Parts: sequence; structure tokens; C-alpha cells
Amino acid sequence: MDRSGGPGGGSGDRGQQQQQEEGKGPPPPDVPGPEGGPKMGAAPCRRPPLHCNGMRYKLLQEGDIQVCAIRHPRTFLSKILTSKFLRRWEPHHLTLADTGVASATPTGYMENSISYSAIEDVQLLSWENAPKYCLQLTIPGGTVLLQAANSYLRDQWFHSLQWKKKIYKYKKVLSNPSRWEVVLKEIRTLVDMALTSPLQDDSIHQAPLEIVSKLLSENNNLTTQDHESIIVAIAPLLENNHPPPDLCEFFCKHCRERPRSMVVIEVFTPVVQRILKHNMDFGKCPRLRLFTQEYILALNELNAGMEVVKKFIHSMHGPTGQCPHPRVLPNLVAVCLAAIYSCYEEFINSRDNSPSLKEIRNGCQQQCDRKPNLPLRLLHTSPDLVSQEATLTESRLKPVIVTSNEIHVEVERNNTANQKMTANVGNDSEPNLIDCLMVSPTCSTMSIELSAQADRILGCYVEILKMLSDYDDWRPALASLLQPIPFPKEALAHEKFTKELKYVIQRFAEDPRQEVHSCLLSVRAGKDGWFQLYSPGGVACDDDGELFASMVHILMGSCYKTKKFLLSLAENKLGPCMLLALRGNQTMVEILCLMLEYNIIDNNDTQLQIISTLESTDVGKRMYEQLCDRQRELKELQRKGGPTRLTLPSKSTDADLARLLSSGSFGNLENLSLAFTNVTSACAEHLIKLPSLKQLNLWSTQFGDAGLRLLSEHLTMLQVLNLCETPVTDAGLLALSSMKSLCSLNMNSTKLSADTYEDLKAKLPNLKEVDVRYTEAW
Repeated sequence: MDRSGGPGGGSGDRGQQQQQEEGKGPPPPDVPGPEGGPKMGAAPCRRPPLHCNGMRYKLLQEGDIQVCAIRHPRTFLSKILTSKFLRRWEPHHLTLADTGVASATPTGYMENSISYSAIEDVQLLSWENAPKYCLQLTIPGGTVLLQAANSYLRDQWFHSLQWKKKIYKYKKVLSNPSRWEVVLKEIRTLVDMALTSPLQDDSIHQAPLEIVSKLLSENNNLTTQDHESIIVAIAPLLENNHPPPDLCEFFCKHCRERPRSMVVIEVFTPVVQRILKHNMDFGKCPRLRLFTQEYILALNELNAGMEVVKKFIHSMHGPTGQCPHPRVLPNLVAVCLAAIYSCYEEFINSRDNSPSLKEIRNGCQQQCDRKPNLPLRLLHTSPDLVSQEATLTESRLKPVIVTSNEIHVEVERNNTANQKMTANVGNDSEPNLIDCLMVSPTCSTMSIELSAQADRILGCYVEILKMLSDYDDWRPALASLLQPIPFPKEALAHEKFTKELKYVIQRFAEDPRQEVHSCLLSVRAGKDGWFQLYSPGGVACDDDGELFASMVHILMGSCYKTKKFLLSLAENKLGPCMLLALRGNQTMVEILCLMLEYNIIDNNDTQLQIISTLESTDVGKRMYEQLCDRQRELKELQRKGGPTRLTLPSKSTDADLARLLSSGSFGNLENLSLAFTNVTSACAEHLIKLPSLKQLNLWSTQFGDAGLRLLSEHLTMLQVLNLCETPVTDAGLLALSSMKSLCSLNMNSTKLSADTYEDLKAKLPNLKEVDVRYTEAW
């Protein structure tokens, strides 16, 4: 008899030769080349490893094989094996479960399953004048022989059985640890076994990680040194494998508690790099994203801070101009978005106790059972839509006051806005983002107070977005990912966030590629984009429209120089365009000239206002003269006199109004709206020079008592006056008693007293419409 526990069933050379002669089965298709061999370590098996010839095997979970069971005392084994005839062989379909070997047909030799704990040894057998390709399982009181079809299948069964048996043993050993020094030794042995195994399967490296993960989750009393020792021990397995969820949670905890540990740099860095390069969907494994997030925050806690983070981002991109890993950017953006979202999570969660935008729109908010609101005040309105009809009817329209945990929204609906909302009754679409976040210039500055930790997280991840926008090859994909504005509205209402993110939007606006700067526009019709957010009057605008002008310039310089784009500007952003043109911005002057040239504006009053705006600056006057040389009808329009209606753009100042009124003839002006501008009482000296003025809208401005007294002395023919949300007091309001022509007066949200109101009613006989809500007279 030639019996051996070695891999070839005899001596080493003879066993290898026999395998080459008998190996009729083809090798598996996923056998790696010479460079793909596993890292060698301390093999826990007492036999030499079978994979010395580079063979790789798929881990078996089930398969067909011949079975023969022999019951015998151990001393008679050699005689039984050397006998001429063995017992009969039974075909079975065996399954290698987690706890033992079982047959799909539990009869005969395999009537009962064989537990891995009952298998004393697994050996390869080969002897003369007997069936080939046999495997011996030594169990108490006998032997179970397994016969495969060829040597490759036999070896595959051999390694799979050994692996299952050892993993079962380690699960039991590490489930009830006694001494941690012994546990650490067992973990190292387990890792070596996985690294040296000839089996090629995802579970080979994942199974040890899951065992360690379960061990850590069930033992929370480990010291920091124990943590680091375990992390270092399993580090080789993490080079080519994602950590399981529980292990990610353990890593996150270590990053938070020991951010300056060398384990973070030396062990976690390759793990996070692999996650960013190879992960396909953070939605299926959110803890991988959380671990990456905590790792980056740990880097930021080092002495060099963002410099270390910047080096890490550069290492993910690579030294060349083109990043070779297509998944890195989407994964980094996903991590940044999740981290930024977490900064506002407290505000977002409180939104569950606040009305939805649909409730706000329908005016069905119930204030009972609401928590106190935080000091954040937003205004839903559009300054460009304020007109004569709005002034005449706003006293009849009730405001909708909405209080939520994080936002106090005051919605004042003018006639135009009311018509829009009436047209949308039954439509379940939410109000667009800009409408919900439009800020009144006279409102107190919005403030969202983040905790110190949330503030650090926000600063870190906004800085990463800036870094990503600096890479030319990443910028198109980054612009596409950010085009839908994937940030919560609380972030867009936070001044610090929008101010920091402005750098990224500027990079998009400066990029000459159409695929980049076109992402500044909304992703689809009816939705707002970065172009709207950073325009004057938008929630993110803090530069009086400089970024907006540069965005318009780059868009007009590409394929967007079309009538459709000009129509969009005329419908939505005509006010900001005129304001910037009034301040001498050449791009906006060109835009207004194109609107006149292409007949974008139908209203004669608006055309005359545009002409007056152009003539208020030297560059505008020059371009307008060139335009008139091409279109004589514009001169004819101007000869008819000035406009009868005029609406000053939002955020206009006293100087802007003075510049506009001094640029042309406004003797016919009857309706002037300065609503939501930054004008003060100083502009009154220009208003009194408008002899035909009958309707004046000062809603939500800083126009005060001094200006009101001056108006009362000169504009005695004024019929409609809107002082809603202005700082006027009784001292200025009493002067209105001399304006006998007033028939509509709005003093909503002013410091009007009841006595002054009664006095005005007595002295103004023509006063028919008056609004004193939210005053002492209400």
C-alpha cells in the first residue's frame, strides 16, 4: 500500500507526476497568472501547501461525488484499504454547509450528516489496484471515502473541506474569547490561512473578516491597543476586499476616537482608496460611505489638516492629467453630499414637524401642535412681478404665515403670483426652490447656527468639492452631478455654505467647455439651477450679480446666443439684467441691446425703461447708438415720451435710482415700483421730480419718516401708496394727511398706532382701501 497524507498520495515528486498524468480535468477559467498568486504566510496546515504548482480552485458549496463508508477500528484501516475489493460506492449530491457535510438524498452511507467537528482529518489517498482520485475523511469509528472524477475535482473537494472545517473551528474558538493575547494569535493564524489558501473565491477573504467583525461587535471592552493590534492583523485581507458593515462601524469608531493614530494613515488609507476606486453603489453599503467620511475627517484632524486631505485627493486622481479610475469622482461626490447633509440633519429632521411646501402653497397650515420656530426668516415673492395690480389688490389678499422648526416663511402673494397659484390648483408639484428661498433685502440676515463639529465637517467637505472642481478632467462630471442641486434647502439657506460653494460655481462658469457651463442651467424646465440661485435676488447671491454676469457672458458666448435664451432672461431675470447694466456691466448692456434688436420685449413701457437704462452709462449709450443706426424704429419709440410704468430691479440703491431717472425723460411716469430694493429716504428728492406719479410702491424698503414728509409736501396728487414692511412711524405717517388724493394706503407691518390711524381716516376722505394688519391699529 502506498498511503500518504501528502498532496499527491505518495512522495512529493511521484505525487506531482501522478497529478500531471491523471489531471484530465481542465483547470478553472479564472486561474490567475504568475503575478496573481497569493501572498505566502505562516500556513496553519501541517502538510505542505498543494498550490505549489500555481493551481487555483473555486470554493465548492455542493457537488456530485461517489461515497463509501467503512466502519472499522483504527488498527485495521490498512488491511481494509489493501483488500482487493472495497464495499460498494454510492452516488451522492453533497452540500458543504456551515456546520457539516450533508447529502441531498439522506440514505445509505450519508443517512446522517457529518459535522465538521466530527471530522478528525482530511487526507488524499492513492494506492495500487484501487479506484483513483480518492479522499479520506477520518471520523470516530471509521472512514468515509469520497471518489471524484479526476484529480482536479478531488483536490477541489480536499481544499474546500479543509477550508470549511477550519472556518467552523475558528468561529467556535473566537465566539467565546478568554484571553485576548490568544485571540490575537488565532486571528493572525486565520488571516495567514486565508492568504495562503489555493481557493479563489470572494468568501475566502470575507469569511475571516466577518468572524473578526462579529468578535468586535460582541466585545466592547477592548482597549485602544487591542483595537490597533486587531486592525493591523487583518490589514492584509483588506488590501483586496471591502470590510463588512460591522467592521466599517468599528473602523468609524476608531477614526473618531483616535484620528491621529498611525493606523489611520498606514492601514486605512489603502482600504479607503480601494473603496473609492471599486465601489459601485453606496446605497447598498452605506457604512462604506460612512467609513470613508470618517477617514477623511480623521485626516483633517492631523496637524497639516486640509493639506493632508488635498494630498489624499491628489493620490486618488493620480499624477497624470487624466484620472484612470472612473468611479473615484462619483464616490467622492457621494461622500461629500452625505457629509454635508449630515451637517443639517437636525434641521431636516425637524422638518417632519413642519408643513410641507404643498401645505404652504395651499395655505392650509395649522399652527397648533407645532414646535417653536428657529430664527430663520424667508420670503416667498418675486420683486420683478410687483406691478400696479399688486399694489391695488394686496390689501385684499391675506398673507400665509408658516412656522416650522427651522424656517419661518412669510408668503405675501401679489395678484400675478396669485393667478399663477390659482392656475396650479390641483397640481401636486411643489413651489420651485427660488420661490421658497427668496430673501427680502429688508429682512434680518438668515442664520443657521451649526454646532462646532458640524461646522468643521461642512468646511472640510466643501473644501473637497473645491478641490474636485480644480481638476479639468473631473469638472464635466462634477458639474453634471451637481446640476440637479443635490443639497437640502437648509444648506442653500445657509450663507456660509453658499458663499463657500461659490468657488465651485465660478469654476464651472469659467470653463470654456459647453458640457460644463451648460450645467449652470436647470436640469429641466420648471426647476431652478445654479444660474438662478446665484443671480441677483437669488438666495445665494452675495456679490451684487458679478457671478451672474460672468455666467451670462459664458453662456452667451457659446451656443446659447439664441432668441430662446434671451426670452428666458427677459421672462425671469430682466430686473437683474437692467440693474447690472445700470451699473455699467458691459455683458448686461449687450444683453439689453440684443433684447431690443430681436424684439424680445413687447411692452412699450419696458422698452423705454431699457432704453433709459442703456443711456445712463457711457458704454450703454454707445451700444444703443450703434443699435439705433441699425434700427430706426427705436428712435421713433423714444420720441413718444418716457414710460408710464417703471419697476426698479431688486437690490437697487438710491444711486441706481438717481442714475436711471437722470438718463431720460420720465414726465409720463405714473406707476413706480421700488419694492424689495435697498432705497432709503434719500431717494425722495428724486421722486418729487416726477410730476405725473400716481402710484408708488415702497414695499419692504428702508424708506423712512424723512422721505415720507418730503413726499407729502410735493406729491399731493399721489393716489396709491404702499408702505408695507417699511420703518415708518407715526411721525411720518401723520404727514400723509395732506395727501387728499390718496385712495389706497398699505401700512401693513409698520409702527402705526391706533390714534394715528383714526386721525388719517378723518383727514383723508377719498381713502377707500387701507391695510393695517400687524400694527397696533389692527
